[in-house]
Amino acid sequence: MRGRWWLVGLGLASGGLSLVAAPAGAGILDASWIAPTTNTDESPLTDLESYRVYYGASDPPCPGSSTFVVASPTPSPPPNETVAFRLTGLSAGALYFVSITAVDIFGNESDCSAVASAVARIDFAVAPATGVNFGSVSLGSSADQVFTVSNTGGGTVSGGVSTSGPFSAVAGSPFSLAGLGATETVTVRFRPITAATATANVNFTADGDVISRIVTGTGIGSDTTPPTVAITAPTPNPIYNTSSFALTLRGIASDNVGVSQVTWTNSAGGGSGTASGTTSWTASGIVLQVGTNVLTVTAWDGSTNSAMATLTVTATPLVFTDDPLVAESTVVKAAHVMEVRAAIDAVRLAVGLAPFDWTDATLTPESTPVKAAHLADLRTALDQAYEAAGRAAPLYTDPDAVAEFTPIKAIHLNELRRAARGL
Repeated sequence: MRGRWWLVGLGLASGGLSLVAAPAGAGILDASWIAPTTNTDESPLTDLESYRVYYGASDPPCPGSSTFVVASPTPSPPPNETVAFRLTGLSAGALYFVSITAVDIFGNESDCSAVASAVARIDFAVAPATGVNFGSVSLGSSADQVFTVSNTGGGTVSGGVSTSGPFSAVAGSPFSLAGLGATETVTVRFRPITAATATANVNFTADGDVISRIVTGTGIGSDTTPPTVAITAPTPNPIYNTSSFALTLRGIASDNVGVSQVTWTNSAGGGSGTASGTTSWTASGIVLQVGTNVLTVTAWDGSTNSAMATLTVTATPLVFTDDPLVAESTVVKAAHVMEVRAAIDAVRLAVGLAPFDWTDATLTPESTPVKAAHLADLRTALDQAYEAAGRAAPLYTDPDAVAEFTPIKAIHLNELRRAARGL
């Protein structure tokens, strides 16, 4: 089969290119042609399977190794049927030569068509075509600038906008532009956090291409508004009692410009440190001393304004009945288990966990039998506290206690008491 047909043309329109050069890759070209209707012997074409679209930087591109395969809409094209195809993954801004062949179901390929050429383009544009200066903006205030993204290639162009602080895209991202000429406005905001000039790239990304615009802005003035800070865990109250000697604090902070850091100190000589996070923060690994510990949390902004919140923690050693339990001598009682439960719940609160959901929440002395399930609960609840504190779980005697078969021994509760004291 040798089809008789003609190449109509390639899309020649070039997209609006940024003054910041677009990276190579993902450029496009639109090709269209009139489908063949007869074989070289003038017989009707009834077995057309596909087209091969050859392309390259040299003339002629056909035959060649770079090609797209386009399925034929029908094996018997009607007269004057136009076939269109978009070449993608090209180097934007580069000149390409394109030629097309037809292939039948037996793999016979026609001669190469006439060659057309065009420059691969990006299928969207961004206005303005230059960088944008937001000017001088007071600390604590903000300024907005609007960019317009337009579809220059037809079809649907979808993408998004990214940048870095103190700039942010606050509207128009992600975007989807359906049809040639469709537009979307993108609002970028500058909110300075220091009295200095900031510069960043605003990147508009769609269909694998990126158009960048440089943005600048200058923060001015002095920020005199202090942040706010609050402790929310293990309690929002100003006073807290615990039998644990390690504590994790959690809380929130805010500022009119931005919280830069949250720190903590312990009045009882338990050290100091920096919390992780800012507007939502966590201070872990706080070591308590026996007695009163005044924990002070301070939130800072970029202008060294600060605010404090305090929590007065009283740490008392754990005290247990029949301590230690003596093997073969001390009878394990419901009261012993309830004491360890209370100690573990205190430890869990200290590391930011809720009290455990215990099996048989209330153990009645002389009435409720102590079961292996109670032991499993104690170990699970304590292991979770160790994990929350970032420490390895304790090792236990009889680690695979089986309900109804493994009796709770003095050594089991002694281990749990020591582990609760040690966290």
